[in-house]
Parts: sequence; structure tokens; C-alpha cells
Amino acid sequence: MASMASKRDYYEVLGVAKDASPEQIKKAYKKAANANHPDRNPGDEEAVGRFKEVAEAFAVLNDANKRGRYDRFGHAGVSGNGGPQFSDISDIFDAFGEMFGDSVFGDGRSRGGRAHRGSHLRSSITIDLLEAARGCTRTLEIRRHVSCETCQGSGAKPGTKPQTCDYCGGRGRVMHTQGFFRVQTTCPGCHGSGRVIRERCGDCSGSGLQLRPAKLEVKVPGGVDNGMQLCLRGEGEAGPGGGPAGDLYVDIQVRPHPFFERHERNLSCRVPVSFTQATLGTEIEIPLLDGRQRLTIPQGTQPGELLKLSGLGMPDPHGGRRGDLYVEVQVEVPKHLSDGQERILRELAELEKVEVTPHRKSFFDKLKDYFAPAEEENPAGRQAERG
Repeated sequence: MASMASKRDYYEVLGVAKDASPEQIKKAYKKAANANHPDRNPGDEEAVGRFKEVAEAFAVLNDANKRGRYDRFGHAGVSGNGGPQFSDISDIFDAFGEMFGDSVFGDGRSRGGRAHRGSHLRSSITIDLLEAARGCTRTLEIRRHVSCETCQGSGAKPGTKPQTCDYCGGRGRVMHTQGFFRVQTTCPGCHGSGRVIRERCGDCSGSGLQLRPAKLEVKVPGGVDNGMQLCLRGEGEAGPGGGPAGDLYVDIQVRPHPFFERHERNLSCRVPVSFTQATLGTEIEIPLLDGRQRLTIPQGTQPGELLKLSGLGMPDPHGGRRGDLYVEVQVEVPKHLSDGQERILRELAELEKVEVTPHRKSFFDKLKDYFAPAEEENPAGRQAERG
């Protein structure tokens, strides 16, 4: 812990005035403990220090005698044997957990570790883009541990019940003094549970849990995207010792669509049109996620131009505005032309005064053109051949 010279004022740590009531101090401590708990600040190496600082401030200000000495003499008045001493976070929880019910942090842990929250589970479902747009309901089959029906989750043989551990008095942890230091470790008698089962349940071997299959209806809201996750509260593993169940996290996987591409709430698709349609304008029928619609291609539409259809994209799963559909026009250039088509296009080229490739020739016409330059360079030889 920091030296007295560098310690912050305890009232400042909890964010209360010096005339704060005991109820205000408790409320401020609970709020600060929640905000600075290391489990809620993953990756923040300073969270443990802040959490201990909050607990130290509460230990002083919540005690009328210690608070009086602190108000008169500052940190010096509560240093040494009269001051708070916490070896780790579990020590803090053991000291103050009961003041706020089963848990300061709302995670289902009780004092001494008697009732732990069950583990979270994770699964996944795969849907298509139309289901993602409309929303759907899927049946998910999982296997999870549930409370043993025989012993009602206690782990003890029917007709008996778990006994309080004599070694730790039900705390689940024991304190050892080594010189000037106090070391808190998990109780070897009950392995941290605070209870000892003398006669174990035969159906769950004393664990209080049994592995069972389960079928769950998962309601997928409209607008979900690939990689999103749904949380089903309380559908995870049952908590040992009667603790609350964990949660089930369901990963959403959306299959690629053969026609549409998704960009968050917007959709895009490519529509082929002919050169004449893009030039003169037309009306074509395009598919939507749910049905079809006529789309006007304006006269003079350029290759790659995007036409926007408002409100025909994906819904927002959070209730916001629906996305849009963007249609990309792909102008197709024909590789083969009939004689009539080529004649008309060449007439158009003459009107536009643009150079185009000459009319296609037969193989023999091309062969004649190939030898013509050589014959022009050697006319004498050509005459000799004729003689």
C-alpha cells in the first residue's frame, strides 16, 4: 500500500463529503467497488490497487471510532494495528460482502465461496440473409450441467445435508500468520466451499450437478449480422452449491447470399443491362430480399453507376432506421454481333465521327492483304513469274 504521504483522502476516494451519513458512505462504497472490481476491468493492471484503496477507505469511514481518529489526525490516526489490512481481494470480500447481501458485485458469489455462479456456455447457429433480415426462431440443442434432482443440488445424500466446515468455520479460507505478514489460503478441509459433505449423493457423486441435454428456443431479432452474439441469461451451467446459473452465448453466422452483399445495414447487388438499355433507358425487374420490384434505368446510365433504393436494406436490430439497397449497373458489351447489329453500330460510329476497327474480313481477304506489300516492292519478279 502507498505511504501515508502519498495516500489520497478517504472521502475523496469514495467521492463523499466529510459530513456524509453512514448510508451515503455504504452506497458510495458499493458504487466504487463495482466500478473498480478487477473482473470488470480486464487488462487494467491498476484495477486491483484502486479496488484495495476503495476498500481501505470504506474500512475506516464505516467505523465510527476509526473515522473519528481519521478526522482528527488523518492517515496517521489509523495507521498500524488500528488500520485496515487486506492481503488480497478475497480478504476484502470476506470483510464486507455480508453488508450488501449475497454479493457486492451481483455475480452470485457468497461469503466464503459457498455458492458460485455457474460457468458460461457458448454455442452457435447459422442462418441465411433473409432470416437475418426478418428475424427467426431456432431450436438449439446443448448439453449442460443442471442441479441434481435427487439432492436438489446440495450434493448430500437425501435425508442429510452438508455440514459447516470445522476447520475454517464456513469461511472457505484460513489465515496464517508468518512474522509480520498474514497469508490467507483456501481451506484444505472444504477446498474453499465452506461446507463438508459427510454422505455424498449417489446420483451426482456429491457435486450437486448432473449433465443433461437441453433444447432451447433462440429468438433471433431482425437485423443481426454475421459475428454478432446473443446472450441467454441463466441458460448456462448451474451454479454449484445452489448458486445462480451462468449464461449461454450464441454466436450468429450468416451464410453468404448469391445475389446480395451486405454492408452493415445496407445491401448492394449488381444488375446487368445492355448497351442500348443503358444508353436509351429502360425499366427492368430486380429481386429483393423478399419479393421483386421494377427499377427504372435512366437514359445515359454509366457503367458502375449506383442506383439507391431507400429503405430496402437490412433492419437495425436496435430499432434504428432501416438501411438502403444500392444497385450497381453493369453494362454488358456483346462479344458477337449479327450483320444487322454491326451495320447499325457502324452507322452510329460514322455519325459520332469516331474511329472503329474496320469491317471484319474473310481469311482469304486477310491473306491477300498480307502478301500485297511484298508484291508492291518487287514488281519485276511478279512479271517474270507471269512470263
